[in-house]
Amino acid sequence: MYSIKQRIIAYWRLTRLNQPIGIWLLLWPTLWALWLSSNSGPTYGLFFIFITGVILMRSAGCVINDIVDMKYDGLVERTKNRPLVTGELSRFEAFLVFGFLIFLSACLVLYLNTLTIKLSLLAVLLASTYPFTKRFLALPQAYLGVAFGFGIPMAYAANNNYVPFEAMIVFIGNVLWVIAYDTEYAMVDREDDKLIGIKTSALLFQTKDVLMVIIFHCLFLFCMIWVGLLKQFGFVFFSFLIAASLLVSYQYFLIRDRDRQKCFRAFKHNTWVGGAIFFGIFFENFF
Repeated sequence: MYSIKQRIIAYWRLTRLNQPIGIWLLLWPTLWALWLSSNSGPTYGLFFIFITGVILMRSAGCVINDIVDMKYDGLVERTKNRPLVTGELSRFEAFLVFGFLIFLSACLVLYLNTLTIKLSLLAVLLASTYPFTKRFLALPQAYLGVAFGFGIPMAYAANNNYVPFEAMIVFIGNVLWVIAYDTEYAMVDREDDKLIGIKTSALLFQTKDVLMVIIFHCLFLFCMIWVGLLKQFGFVFFSFLIAASLLVSYQYFLIRDRDRQKCFRAFKHNTWVGGAIFFGIFFENFF
């Protein structure tokens, strides 16, 4: 039997709140969109709803991922100690947590307009089905990018009640970025994934993995340049975009030898990239 303290910690680990990197990587694009879609930034209410929604939906995504991958996680070094694998929590308990997180998210979305509510339903569907794509899609990272980026059209819809062309460029850029950084993440588990039959971009790209990470990062940065030009941004935004480019360049030196620990560092390093772009948008609007 596990003590109450152990079970609380297990729930904390199940929702991956002990690993906030995923929250940041989901949050930054949402913040880009909230500020890009409004001249002076979102209202406090909208800001709270989207920040809280990001945390809840990321946690829900982690829970459903662990439920679906339960029999595989025990075979992978990095995931063999997750709560469902060790028996600290049951699959039924995990389903209850997932349902509760989705319910809380739904309560938040009800304060938004009809278009945003409709988009949120698609966002839940994408987040819930992503774990299954690793069985049959050669590039599940692309599907993850779509799921991870759905806060972008939702933010535009919440601010303006429509989704402009600009939002699609930000959205596509985010998908490209997710493919880049999640390939770095997949490089950590490459050998384990090969043995258990999980499909990932690291296996798809094989020896071209490092090159493809750089290409997708460059395409992502090109999309951000496009957005900056559409918004007629100036020196401030593009200075931060140059900083983001330098941060991306540093990741090449981390992943070029395909060392597992360095690849994981490169993956986590992307939070600085997302942050640099956000502050470029923020200060451009501010000044």
